[in-house]
Amino acid sequence: MNKKVLTTALLASAFAGTAHAQSSVTLYGIIDAGISYANHSKNAAGGSDKLFKYDDGVAQGSRWGLRGTEDLGGGLKALFVLESGFNSGNGTLGQGGALFGRQAFVGLSKDGMGSLTFGRQYSFSTDYLGSNYSTGGQTVAGNYAYHINDVDQLTSSRINNSVKFSSANYAGLTFGAMYGFSNQAGAFGGAPATGTAAAPVAGSSRAYSFGVNYANGPIGLGAAYTDIRFPGQASPAFSTSIANVTTGTVRDLRTFGLGGRYIMGPATMYALWTNTHFEPVTGASTTYNNFEGGAKYAFTPALTTGLGYTYSRLTGATTGHFNQVDASVDYALSKRTDVYGLVIYQDASGKTASGAPIQAQIGSSTSYFNTSGSGSQNQLAFRVGMRHKF
Repeated sequence: MNKKVLTTALLASAFAGTAHAQSSVTLYGIIDAGISYANHSKNAAGGSDKLFKYDDGVAQGSRWGLRGTEDLGGGLKALFVLESGFNSGNGTLGQGGALFGRQAFVGLSKDGMGSLTFGRQYSFSTDYLGSNYSTGGQTVAGNYAYHINDVDQLTSSRINNSVKFSSANYAGLTFGAMYGFSNQAGAFGGAPATGTAAAPVAGSSRAYSFGVNYANGPIGLGAAYTDIRFPGQASPAFSTSIANVTTGTVRDLRTFGLGGRYIMGPATMYALWTNTHFEPVTGASTTYNNFEGGAKYAFTPALTTGLGYTYSRLTGATTGHFNQVDASVDYALSKRTDVYGLVIYQDASGKTASGAPIQAQIGSSTSYFNTSGSGSQNQLAFRVGMRHKF
């Protein structure tokens, strides 16, 4: 009798373990914090001054999240992700105060086919290009190295109200497509339903994105296209300013990019080109081209260095150039904790449509020294930071 009870208990325990393995929920997160310095940052009087500051989310944005899956049988799974961004310096929410502003989606995946998901999700410009072929995605230079204001959608391109298909991996090849609804009556294509074209109603933004990526062995190649109608009307709004470049109300933001990567032992080399076009409601359009290349090298499993260069060119309503060089070093104290240092220099030239000099502006839409420019045509920045993953 005792043997039967023991056997039953063991079987029950085994089945419980199997059920638990088929359904799971994971809590995860990143906290990135440190001290940064810029030699030129716009002060309250509109001039340029030195700036020392606590900055958060530079190597990677600080976040916490929940992800889960449920095995439905036959290779079919339900899945979800809820991810919240925050500022470790003051505890406030990121992404305009949205509770799950980084990601919030639910969907189904099928072995050998891919996944279909619904919610607030990354565009393929972020998924494929920013994560794999940019200095910001490859090194701890992160959000300081991503291109000005993230206009080419490499790091913070999250599409609201979206339906997204991401394929399974076919011998290294993945691809996908997504559409983000405006959720405004009469504005399926993102056109304003009420008001005027120059002042469309909130919620009339729509977006779509496509991408393809190949990663097999040491080689990686990717391409992505993202189109956002009335980007300033999304919530949180997409930023469309580039170092005091005034584009007015943007009717359409279109960005396309190609990237490549090659791994050779402890060294990784990468290159990226993006072309972003702003079409205003009235007036001439502006085109923003980024040409980027760089490398990182692991001297030991714990010590990695990185070096990157970006040339940016503005043409159209505004004409100008940006040259940026960044160098970084990262030391892993463990698999979950690392410390790092980085230096970035940017030089700007050219004039805005109004004739004002274009200002240097290090940082993407998540990390700035000043959102409206530096007050100078050059900017030098240093940072030391710490990142912990859980």
